[in-house]
Amino acid sequence: MSNSVYQTVILGGGFTGLFTALHLAHSHYPRSVILIDQNDRFCFKPLLYEYFSGQMEAPQVIPRFSELLCDSGIIFVQDTVEAVDLQNQKVNLVSGNSYQYSNLVLALGSVTGYFGTEGAQVHTLPFRTQQDAIAIDRHLRDCLQRALQIADPQQRLQLLTVAVVGGGPSGVEMAATLADFLPHWYRALRGNPQEIRVVLLNHGQEILKGDINDPLRSIAETQLQKRAVPVEILAGVEVTAVRPHAVEYQRGDRTETLPTATTIWTAGTATHPVIKDLAIPPDRKDKHGRLQVTKTLQLPDFPEVFAGGDCAVVAGSSFPPTAQVAYQQAATIARNLKAIALGGELQPVEVNIRGTLLKLGLNSAAANLFNTLELEGETAHLIRQATYLTLLPTPIHDLKATAQWLREEIFQQYLHNQNVGKKVVQAAEVVGAGVVGLLVARRLLKMLGDDDKNQKT
Repeated sequence: MSNSVYQTVILGGGFTGLFTALHLAHSHYPRSVILIDQNDRFCFKPLLYEYFSGQMEAPQVIPRFSELLCDSGIIFVQDTVEAVDLQNQKVNLVSGNSYQYSNLVLALGSVTGYFGTEGAQVHTLPFRTQQDAIAIDRHLRDCLQRALQIADPQQRLQLLTVAVVGGGPSGVEMAATLADFLPHWYRALRGNPQEIRVVLLNHGQEILKGDINDPLRSIAETQLQKRAVPVEILAGVEVTAVRPHAVEYQRGDRTETLPTATTIWTAGTATHPVIKDLAIPPDRKDKHGRLQVTKTLQLPDFPEVFAGGDCAVVAGSSFPPTAQVAYQQAATIARNLKAIALGGELQPVEVNIRGTLLKLGLNSAAANLFNTLELEGETAHLIRQATYLTLLPTPIHDLKATAQWLREEIFQQYLHNQNVGKKVVQAAEVVGAGVVGLLVARRLLKMLGDDDKNQKT
């Protein structure tokens, strides 16, 4: 292509894509930047459970790109990527539009993987986007309303049973959340909350096996039993088919059936179709179809192209597909893009895993901090919330969400609740007010400092 086109195109507005764009804007990157995503909103996936359960609102968890990129200089295009022509450095969109690039960032993430399971794609509900959350909410409310009108206990139990397929972190977090707030919903409709049944189906014998959250398994198993209704765990089962009103699974040499009107699929992910169709030799991808990139996060045969997040694997490394990894990779991609533009030296990615956080129901979580300290319950919940709030995309968005959470979570739910024990109140005061107070102060100072710099320049 002609070098007259000096623009960087970022495909995908998830953690890797959005934060790469924001880092570039903050560092005064000298080239034009275009961010392309099929949705008009960024989805902060770790907090999607809070949006789903009503603990946080859409502007906090699913802000619009137009708001996040306001005055950044980043051009946002809402469209769907059809294909990438690596040889001609061109991105083709479903709308018929296309963009040339001097540099490209592939940050398309992954898609839901059904692994050929019969009926799974048609009869299950995924949980990855705002639309997914809304669809599950409407479906479950409909099931509860219908259950109230049915006298037959077997039919009613089928409507009140939720099957969650997949015992990884997403499945565990979803099962725990449902087991807490579904009984609350049903009680509000004057139903018997103990009729609610949440079943977690796991292919392996142990939940969270092989995941970064593996050290938290014992806490998770205990917490799943402490929900408003205990979560039933079916371990060592292989889901073979999903029907409109049942899940079929294999356990040993027996085929069994779980009657249910709701099946939520969290069993895994697959490579994004655009990544799968890239004209790259098979030996440049891993066994899952993810792109193999250098330590500077570039494609070996196309150094003008960077990739990170769920769609890429770094040579000689094994990073978990988490927000903190994507955030750190985004910083590296932005730094190296600026180095290319200014003739500087590229740097390898360095990812520091600071711990893991697992939501385990309403106002409950598990935390593994730096592999040295494990916490659970309400204290871990406060740490999880405060930690994720520090990763919100912009200082203004961060500040607004933090202020609302501080008001609702700490003051309303804990300090004004006369039934909360002294230790929990102290935890709320120390962890909540301390961590979040420092967060707000730090962000305010940063904003003031940025304003001072802008005024001086």
